Amino acid sequence: MASSQLIIFSSSFLYLFFTTSLYPTATSAAATYSSYPTATSAAATNGGGGSWTFLQKSIGISAMHMQLLPNDRVIIFDRTDFGTSNISLPDGKCREDPHERVLKRDCTAHSVEYDVVLNTIRPLMVLTDVWCSSGALTPDGSLVQTGGFNDGERVVRVFDKSCGKCDWKEIPSGLVNRRWYATNHVLPDGRQIVIGGRRQFNYEFYPKTTSSDKAYSLAFLVQTNDPVIENNLYPFVFLNTDGNFFIFANNRAILFDYSRNQVLKTFPEIPGGEPRNYPSTGSGVLLPMRVVQGKVAVVEVLICGGAPKGAFVNANNGKFDAALKSCGRIKISDPEPKWVMENMPSGRVMGDMVLLPNGEVLIINGGSSGTAGWELGRNPVFNPVIYRPNNAINSRFVVQKPSTIPRMYHSTAILVRDGRVLIGGSNPHTYYNFTNVLFPTELSLEAFSPSYLDPGSSKIRPKIISPVTQTKIQYGKQIVVRFTVQNQVVLNRISVIMVAPSFNTHSFSMNQRLLVLDGGNTRSVGKLTYEVNATTPPSGHIAPPGYYMLFVVHQDIPSEGIWVVI
Repeated sequence: MASSQLIIFSSSFLYLFFTTSLYPTATSAAATYSSYPTATSAAATNGGGGSWTFLQKSIGISAMHMQLLPNDRVIIFDRTDFGTSNISLPDGKCREDPHERVLKRDCTAHSVEYDVVLNTIRPLMVLTDVWCSSGALTPDGSLVQTGGFNDGERVVRVFDKSCGKCDWKEIPSGLVNRRWYATNHVLPDGRQIVIGGRRQFNYEFYPKTTSSDKAYSLAFLVQTNDPVIENNLYPFVFLNTDGNFFIFANNRAILFDYSRNQVLKTFPEIPGGEPRNYPSTGSGVLLPMRVVQGKVAVVEVLICGGAPKGAFVNANNGKFDAALKSCGRIKISDPEPKWVMENMPSGRVMGDMVLLPNGEVLIINGGSSGTAGWELGRNPVFNPVIYRPNNAINSRFVVQKPSTIPRMYHSTAILVRDGRVLIGGSNPHTYYNFTNVLFPTELSLEAFSPSYLDPGSSKIRPKIISPVTQTKIQYGKQIVVRFTVQNQVVLNRISVIMVAPSFNTHSFSMNQRLLVLDGGNTRSVGKLTYEVNATTPPSGHIAPPGYYMLFVVHQDIPSEGIWVVI
């Protein structure tokens, strides 16, 4: 396949042109799915923990982007220029777009709403191209989604979570600059910062406070730009507890004061110097943060996997380099932070990292060779891995039961309130392609249940009875969480956890954040019923305003979460 791709390199941008004969238009999905087993528990014969559940044979689209809303619906979308999808728009609607490069008139949906509780799909109308875009939730729980490709590159789209059967609302020219492969993060005041993107070495804010709001240059994105191919796309961005941003791009990181457009600290290059962002596509996560007396003493970032230097060029020439096994962990709260390196059980590129409510990190999806990009990944990694950050180094990784479905380029993974992780997507083709390819376009949706959801844990699993879901909380206040357990047990290791719902695409979950709240002693208040006090985070620097899933965790077994809004 590589021989039929024409590759033109420049110092700032990589153009890929593909022959159309490689990518026939979408065919029926049915033929593809007959080759897969019905995976109610896909890996029962294999070792490891966790279990798999097949949710939907086809949601109609390939899940390139996913965001959980605080009404337990998941907004999923791919791109409008794949051609037709496998789900029709409702009520005979069609999208008319004279700027579209494939179909000017398209009566199929390229976005859906998935109801987690009912396991149902509703098609949505998106008007402009959302390919490789970014997003985050507003404080009221609505999804703001930014940028994309072609006629969508400066568009802001809003999906109102409280509006029942609503559709996307689109704001033309909502952005100052085109944003393709950018990263969003919620600010302590509830606005969003949008950083980078292809050929965009700058950042801007949304919503705009004045009509003269502009984009601001960020030299770091120029400095980390590979001279052959941009290797700093979808930068890993995390809000530090001092209100500044940790930004990792390519193989380097800075602490950045966005309010003064000033770099406060330059961190050491990750050992080995290998690139970790798209298209090398490792993943990164802000490890769980413990709030004690209104402060977080330790703030750590973990970055795992990716592809070595030159892997993208090599893959385009038919040589698929082994993915990186290494992970780098750094305490960004230290005065002189240093990377500590460790290895995963196997190499992984295009993997996703998901914070679980018991404080562990799930590493899932991806391949063990090649890179991100059309047709450039090989050797799917079917086994997820659990990373236990509190264990001693060299004893942190635990291999889990595998899926049966390759989840390669354009796969996604998000945590939902019941503790499962939804897995979707995988489409390394420029169109939907179900036949005569290594990895057919994947329209299915499945769930991975970590071992804390095993039936054997039910007797010690907490169940929150108050506060009720959708409760409003304030910064720096005590809340009382009441919960039950099924059996009389000696309670120990009780914690109250807040997890922010994240926007996941291209192996990075934007705004992913887990906080362990400051809490008091647990007390019995009735038969099998208990209460624990917890102090909410002190400010938007530690917990940006908005919705969080709140869990009680007992002996590493989390309850089902409830929604709270701070």
